[in-house]
Amino acid sequence: MSLNGTLLLNRSNISSLLNMKEYIDVVEQAFELHSKGNILKSGLLHFDSDEGEFHIKAGGLRLEKLYFCSKSNSGFFNNKIKYGLPNIQGLIILCDGEKGTPLALFDSIDITIKRTGAATAVAAKYLARSDSKTITICGCGTEGRIQLRALNEVMPLEKVFAIDSNPQNLQDFIRDMSDQLGISILPGTLKESVLQSDICVTCTPSKSYFLKNEYIPKGAFVAAVGADSPDKNELEPTVLSENKVVADILEQCISVGEIHHAISAGLMAAENVYGEIGEIIAGEKPGRISNDEIIVYDATGTALQDTAAAVAIYKKALNSNVGTWFKFPK
Repeated sequence: MSLNGTLLLNRSNISSLLNMKEYIDVVEQAFELHSKGNILKSGLLHFDSDEGEFHIKAGGLRLEKLYFCSKSNSGFFNNKIKYGLPNIQGLIILCDGEKGTPLALFDSIDITIKRTGAATAVAAKYLARSDSKTITICGCGTEGRIQLRALNEVMPLEKVFAIDSNPQNLQDFIRDMSDQLGISILPGTLKESVLQSDICVTCTPSKSYFLKNEYIPKGAFVAAVGADSPDKNELEPTVLSENKVVADILEQCISVGEIHHAISAGLMAAENVYGEIGEIIAGEKPGRISNDEIIVYDATGTALQDTAAAVAIYKKALNSNVGTWFKFPK
């Protein structure tokens, strides 16, 4: 495909180009590059709207060349019920980081969903016990599904407890994911399920915590995925203050993640966070050092994940003649 302007990639284009294993690989690389300083510093802006929120995330990676990516995403969590629209949607722009040229414009939905699941899988590789077989998923929407798919790529999962406040979501999740993955999936109750689990993933838009420290067994890995704005909160602050905490990007987690709530409660300081996942991937710090330690991964989502996925998809689209070229009129 000859380069002729900016490449437009819709959701169906994107979904056909990168599989989950590839998402996991490029996201792992992005975190390692962050730890080594081979990035353009990422940033996050958050805006509240009447019935939802907007995020703008931006950053860059030094791969074989420098790339810059910006994403504008909205989160309107009544969209599906009210309007039949996605709850989370937006656009990604990928640019040549050396010339500033806009290389590609992407529908953000598929990339956001899958790179978020991929990040949890990467964290689990380094922070969960390698023999983890039982998992609790709190939140059975689109993100809950991709979290389970991604974790199934890196862990020998055998049993899943599914929890959701919407009975239909729960029923559909159990039916669909059992068929797709061939894993035993059961409806769960929070405390009892988590106490039996090696891994717990929270991926809800909750604004008040529900996962308490007393629910979490020794040796568990907790991935806190839902809190990506200042008012979202899934974990009791003592879950962080009393256990080992790893951030995706510490600066973001201090502002909008679960760490933000623990600091606001006066229970910990930024210095108490063990480290960032990139430091562990790069070998700068050990990950899990004991089968008994509880490790919490605070995932706020970063533009570096979006950049890594967008670059990989862009390259594949060029090689496969996928997408539509356009030029802005002069």
